[in-house]
Amino acid sequence: MTDRTAKHAASVPLVLVLQGPTASGKTALAHALADVFPLEIISADSRQVYRGLDIGTAKPTEAERKRYRYYGIDLCTPDQSISAGQFARWAWEWIAEITARGKVPIIVGGSGLYVRAITEGLFEEPGRISPAIRSQLAERLAREGRQALYAELERLDPESAARYSDHNPRRILRALEFYYTHGIPLSRAQKILRQQPPPMRIERITLLPERSVLYGRIAHRVRHMWEAGLADEMQQLLSEGYTPNLPVFETIGYAEALMTIQGCLDRRSAIERTIVRTRRYAKRQITWLRNSTPLGVVLPHVGDQALNLVHPIIDQLLHLADEYSCDKR
Repeated sequence: MTDRTAKHAASVPLVLVLQGPTASGKTALAHALADVFPLEIISADSRQVYRGLDIGTAKPTEAERKRYRYYGIDLCTPDQSISAGQFARWAWEWIAEITARGKVPIIVGGSGLYVRAITEGLFEEPGRISPAIRSQLAERLAREGRQALYAELERLDPESAARYSDHNPRRILRALEFYYTHGIPLSRAQKILRQQPPPMRIERITLLPERSVLYGRIAHRVRHMWEAGLADEMQQLLSEGYTPNLPVFETIGYAEALMTIQGCLDRRSAIERTIVRTRRYAKRQITWLRNSTPLGVVLPHVGDQALNLVHPIIDQLLHLADEYSCDKR
């Protein structure tokens, strides 16, 4: 790296991204790194934003949140919602605050959409799709077939049509719905209405343990959650007046806890069901990571092995970014 290149790299804030499937050891590794380097943690988890959902989201404990400076946790109540775009806008503010203090943000995320929104920006539609247009297009799809609607999309929005060469009917409908509701092609709107992130130098670390190791960790985590009182936590949320049909209660673990409270599942079956659903979720996360985002440094290990491998990498990155102090906490 030339002196000029190094100077330019240092002028753009360094932002670390620690990503990986659930139970891969992201939080523990982030804590271990924050014990050594001047890091502050942004949790990019779409369920840790909810107050009261602690055990089932593997939220950092109160002691951990006192020891390590955290952002992105307990932002709303279970009956509210936060879009990925809103979360990204907050995260950009947190990143500015952290870097202004001479610290380095580390985004710790299992929610791929949140991480993508922070690092790449996100397109948010200017308004809701007209229900009448949605109904009309759905009827046309059933009556005319996907080929006819795809041909229409090729005429109205050829760029989107080229991206949807698999003729996925859901995507075709979405693009046509957008065009007929807002009057412009979806592909053009995604360019002009996309919120761009501030300048930052993204360095990614991806935890991808062996499948057998990951599944063992998932089973251990799920059993620990139930032993720690997951069903009691769900009961407490209900006693606070939250209705059981809230979308957030479809979250893995909370759905099973609710089923035990309602008498639909016994505890043992609920635990096994939670393990199976968590494994499937982890597989989807891995697929997302491999197909939808840069992986950066890939670590097939967990615990001390992962720490030993990533420690010199972080050390080098922080020394290149000379505005940061690499002293211990």
